[in-house]
Amino acid sequence: MTPVTHARGQTVALFGLGGSGLATARALKAGGARVIACDDSAAQMEKARSEDIEIADLREIAWSEVSSLILAPGVPLTHKDGKPFTHWTVELARANKVEIIGDIELFCRERRAIAPDAPFIAITGTNGKSTTTALIAHILREAGKDAQIGGNIGTAILSLQPPALDRFHVIECSSFQIDLAPSLDASVGVLLNVTPDHLDRHGTIADYAAIKERLVKRAHLQVVGIDDEFCRDIAARLQPSGLTRISAAQGADVFFRNSAIWRGHGGQVEKIADLSAVRSLRGAHNGQNAAAAAAALLACGLSAKSIAAGLASFPGLPHRLEEIGSLGPAIFVNDSKATNADSTEKALSSFDNGVFWILGGKSKEGGITPLKPYFGRIAKAYLIGAASDEFAATLDGAAPFERSETLDVAVASAARDVANSKAKEPVVLLSPACASYDQYPNFEVRGDHFRSLVNELPGFAPRRARL
Repeated sequence: MTPVTHARGQTVALFGLGGSGLATARALKAGGARVIACDDSAAQMEKARSEDIEIADLREIAWSEVSSLILAPGVPLTHKDGKPFTHWTVELARANKVEIIGDIELFCRERRAIAPDAPFIAITGTNGKSTTTALIAHILREAGKDAQIGGNIGTAILSLQPPALDRFHVIECSSFQIDLAPSLDASVGVLLNVTPDHLDRHGTIADYAAIKERLVKRAHLQVVGIDDEFCRDIAARLQPSGLTRISAAQGADVFFRNSAIWRGHGGQVEKIADLSAVRSLRGAHNGQNAAAAAAALLACGLSAKSIAAGLASFPGLPHRLEEIGSLGPAIFVNDSKATNADSTEKALSSFDNGVFWILGGKSKEGGITPLKPYFGRIAKAYLIGAASDEFAATLDGAAPFERSETLDVAVASAARDVANSKAKEPVVLLSPACASYDQYPNFEVRGDHFRSLVNELPGFAPRRARL
């Protein structure tokens, strides 16, 4: 835990008692602050009360005594369903001239108070931020460094050990978290890409991009992808002396090309690492992630040799192009995290012909129509869930498919069909291009079910057994 010592003696209101909210309440109490907490869920408030956290209706407290409102990132700050909206707690805080911040901001203030030079790498982007965050932490640990990983990737930042000169904090930041961290000032700020997302919470793509820009604007050193227009414009506004441009598609300071990571160095182009055998980093999108990780760590003083070794041993993240294992020459890949067409495009572009594609669930706007250029790679598709009718209409005449309806039927059918494939290395790919909510509570449960079904196939060899 990182006790929030800089708030000692202050009274802090907190709304939202999920994982990060509870961690924040504990850290504030440990640092000597009085915390008054609230949540929409009676069960969460009871859980907090059992930990001796003060619970109250924030409508009834003395706001004149409150120094800050700590808001959970899931609470609407400016928009809801694409329309201007402020949560009632936000209205109360603003009416009483109380600042509204989040747990990332508390961490930044504590770092400045106790260890201002402690290494802090903050990562954001519409796509790839979890993989890049995990990759940076993995390389650091392989190099023998203390790397604390958290933020949007799953572990609340204030649950981690406190900032220290010999300890790296590698933190994934969502746009919601950045919006609540006005003084976010990382040692190295990484911005991968910006494409339309979360517009229901931010209103416009311009507002969303501006929030992402905040992460790199105040960072001591910046790593910015230049493969989209928004990020190119952001990079152009930054001081070039602290900026490293990265790319998966064109020449940059650090870039991915021909299955390798390169950098311009002393007027020459130097190869940092060959990714051709790193199966956990398939595809150009992972090339961008690897280039960003390499650039961030070069900025922190790691050697190219250490970075290359860490890249080579990266196991990947569950549910993100996760190679589970093989059945004969066929490999099975769990990409359950692909909940929209944009994510599935990255998966399909990572493989050649011979893809046995399992897809479906609760469809997003546009369905799989944007994926038509990749239909020629599909040996057969297996449709599951509520989107079956819609996706069948899109695939009709373009790629063979069957209506499997459920994942267990799809896996059995794909295993049967892949045995007759003439492809050199056929792939059974779960990349649903859909939310999971029609049949599963989240994409993790869906991916875990796929993994368990595949592991039960006769003759299946888990990836661990192949290493």
